[in-house]
Amino acid sequence: MSIQTRRERERAERERLIIRAARELAESEGWDAVTTRRLAQEIEYSQPVLYSHFKGKGAIMAAVAIEGCADLAAELRTARTAAADPHRALADVGAVYTGFAERRPALYDVMFTHAVDLPFATDEAPPALKEAFGELREAVRPLLREGETEADLETLTEVFWGGLHGLVTLMRDGRFRSEHHDHRMALLLDRFSR
Repeated sequence: MSIQTRRERERAERERLIIRAARELAESEGWDAVTTRRLAQEIEYSQPVLYSHFKGKGAIMAAVAIEGCADLAAELRTARTAAADPHRALADVGAVYTGFAERRPALYDVMFTHAVDLPFATDEAPPALKEAFGELREAVRPLLREGETEADLETLTEVFWGGLHGLVTLMRDGRFRSEHHDHRMALLLDRFSR
């Protein structure tokens, strides 16, 4: 193994370590606790080492969001492809999405509620963002009506995602009664898949 290859591998390992430490710290103490100083202590490297990988906290948050989208895409894909029919797939994808938000609130927040410097809904979006949206889109695709186009599919997927996100966010923020979550989800899925 060349020295260059070893250095590249070590650099990639440090980046993964920084991202993992940021995720863990955010989940246990919230994003306000995630600072470059605190991360440097957590991973036992100096702050300049952190800055050699990321420009600052915002760049770390963006990297965590990308990784989170990859995780979400994998979970959505598993649910969608295991379902027996399109209606079950949509329900399972919805359940996985809301479950992900409940299990990983800080990760969900950095992906979809905090301002991060990532280009969503553009050709420049990182692949993981496109994959997560793509899994939602493929769950919606079989429910398109005759005459609807790919552009309609994109918009319909945005509406489905917006519905899921709204339900999750309003419930987590105490605006909705948590005991009615399943009923709200059933209503969304029923109206959406008609």
